[in-house]
Amino acid sequence: MHNEALIFQKSDGGRIKIDVYALKKINKFLQTERSNCEAGGVLLGRYIIDSNDIIVDDITMPMKNDIRHRSFFLRRKRLHQKVVTKRWLESKGTCNYLGEWHTHAEAIPTPSCVDIKEWKKLLSTSIFDNDCLYFIIAGTEKIRVWEGNKYTMEIRQLNEMSSWMVNSYEKI
Repeated sequence: MHNEALIFQKSDGGRIKIDVYALKKINKFLQTERSNCEAGGVLLGRYIIDSNDIIVDDITMPMKNDIRHRSFFLRRKRLHQKVVTKRWLESKGTCNYLGEWHTHAEAIPTPSCVDIKEWKKLLSTSIFDNDCLYFIIAGTEKIRVWEGNKYTMEIRQLNEMSSWMVNSYEKI
């Protein structure tokens, strides 16, 4: 589905880039068949020094204790946290927890009330190195991204940058 990175405009003027490697993993779980269950995991990536840019380099994929149904996904924290901690230690603190992702069985995804409630819970209880967490929902045709602020608890959808806008920036 995605052969190149996606870039979205953050509220602070920076950008969040979802690398092709992470997108290819997400694409494996798109709910294109009626039998496909929701899937999800955490976003792993980097804060770019001297900028407001972020790169999502990788994701965790569904694990054995996660609960998956056609229209519901519950990530069990323990195994995903092990991966986050391991990657953070191996990278000497440069690979960070950036947020969460999951799939929806709709072409252009929108967050449910349950999604918003879970995101706000994560904003208030998670330990992370920035003011915001990022939430990706992958629909059958489109991937959308939301940004949640831990101080205001505001959740806002981010706009995907068009190719001409991306080309006007330096490469990240």
